[in-house]
Amino acid sequence: MHMNPVSISLSSFGASVVRERGQAAFIPLLVDCGVSRIELREELFTREDFPALAHAIAVQGLECLYSSPLELWLPDQAQPNPALAATLERAQACGAQWLKVSLGHFTPACDVQALSAQLARQPVQLLVENDQTAHGGLIAPFCAFFARVQSLTPAIAMTFDVGNWQWQDQNVLQAAEQLGRHVRYVHFKAVTRKADGRLVATPPTEADLPHWRAVLAHLPAAVPRAIEYPLQGDDLRAVTLSQVHLLARLAPPAPVQPAQVAHHG
Repeated sequence: MHMNPVSISLSSFGASVVRERGQAAFIPLLVDCGVSRIELREELFTREDFPALAHAIAVQGLECLYSSPLELWLPDQAQPNPALAATLERAQACGAQWLKVSLGHFTPACDVQALSAQLARQPVQLLVENDQTAHGGLIAPFCAFFARVQSLTPAIAMTFDVGNWQWQDQNVLQAAEQLGRHVRYVHFKAVTRKADGRLVATPPTEADLPHWRAVLAHLPAAVPRAIEYPLQGDDLRAVTLSQVHLLARLAPPAPVQPAQVAHHG
């Protein structure tokens, strides 16, 4: 069976644990479980030595993506977020090939040419993700954003978070259909509603998988897919390995073959 590339967002191991142990501590586990990409989390850094972290990742042959909670566009500002430059520098210092950020408050007034010029001065590719907010988690602003940037160089692509659309009651399949051609990275999480009404990310059940396969049908073939849901248990390696194998094997539904009509002479 074809195995697709899998990434793990280190937030999956729990914020307090990752902050305590440091993000480099999880590299051996990811390698042991056959992961191809590590997703570093800016909000979980405490005392990391970025050059040492970059070296540790490169030595193991892992791809590296740097995730930041930064919003690309601030309210009532036409220029990209001024913090983007320093965030790109941190991503590069970690050896990351990609920086993932949120869209923020995109409007027709936003200066995408200024963004393009800034990105052209450095090597990290920008991936813009749908988050859980009312301004950064709706389909329409993403369609408008990619209509504006799709012809720019260097290319700007999308991180498609399957679960996040639910926070704003967006139709996930409709989002995949409209935005799929821009997607270069997928965050998978199941979502459940707690008794107090809050939505939380959870590992998938069998009932989630047909929906995830249907989403993949609208995305590029073999798109890298990331675990962004809790990985916890007494045997963390076994839990992680099981979920990595699940995502690696996850594929769109096979096309329905037309029925063969028998011809009788």
